[in-house]
Amino acid sequence: MSEKRAEQSGEERLIDRLFRPIAKHPGAFSLMDDAAAIAPPAGHDLILTVDAVISGVHFLPDDPADAVAKKALRVNLSDLAAKGAAPLGALLSLSVPENTGDDWLESFARGLGEDCNAFECPLLGGDMTRTPGALTISITALGSVPSGTMVRRRGARAGDLIVVTGTVGDAALGLRLRRAPDDSVMAKLDDAAKEHLRNRYLLPRPRLALAATLREHVSAAMDVSDGLVGDLAKLAAVSGVHASIDAARVPLSAAARAAVGADDRLIDTVLTGGDDYEIVATVPENRLEPFRAAATKTGNEVTTIGRIEAGEGTTVIGPGGHPIDLKQASFSHF
Repeated sequence: MSEKRAEQSGEERLIDRLFRPIAKHPGAFSLMDDAAAIAPPAGHDLILTVDAVISGVHFLPDDPADAVAKKALRVNLSDLAAKGAAPLGALLSLSVPENTGDDWLESFARGLGEDCNAFECPLLGGDMTRTPGALTISITALGSVPSGTMVRRRGARAGDLIVVTGTVGDAALGLRLRRAPDDSVMAKLDDAAKEHLRNRYLLPRPRLALAATLREHVSAAMDVSDGLVGDLAKLAAVSGVHASIDAARVPLSAAARAAVGADDRLIDTVLTGGDDYEIVATVPENRLEPFRAAATKTGNEVTTIGRIEAGEGTTVIGPGGHPIDLKQASFSHF
């Protein structure tokens, strides 16, 4: 071992071996400085977002390390997508318990590197520590939008239609399946349905390809991280409007439909469970068809689930046209 290597700390050796190969952007300076330097393209605004994921809270301790890394990055990319932004790069803060082995760290770095490449979101820097507490990963993602075009939560107006991408409820059902694989309801699902739900829980699908379409057509948007109903309520509140959605129109995968068919009480989980990382947006009625057509060209299907009205609050309409009384609108940490 060279003298230089001998002087390296354990943290420096891990960074050198696992994370420096990921940090390919010239502004990362090969992770050999105290900060990175990056600028958005000319005529663009810089968009910043940060999310942390914690073992036992956002993922299970035995979830694969590469999937944990990808989830940590993708939840931030989902925020960028909902703002109409393209990724520029990411900063990583990683706090690992004392008993975390090299195999876990190697798998984590491999998964992170794969997604940094796949989503063109280079690792720019960060920090790595040991902790006596739970494994914690915090990622700050940087993106850009043409100046003045960031899509905000605030902007929904009475008469707008409410749309959502993809399907809703899969991740929450997947978490239920991961926690209790012998659950009497989940046991009724076939293997393909179970695999679909597990994958949706493990690996969010950030709708980055939809970013430009959102900027062009929608009046407000946010990603669905804490549950469709609760997140839509946040959007409606900041916009000063009332949101009404029809539960029967909320798009479900075949797997989620099978689960709800086996136990209709699971509709609460579907509507409020969180971790979907789809996008809920409001669209002026005369923009709906152009928006839908443009979204389809990007490979993203959108479904109209309700309407924005004057007033305040959020209503979920169930069978017979009667409001559904949900136990809670969304997941909450507090």
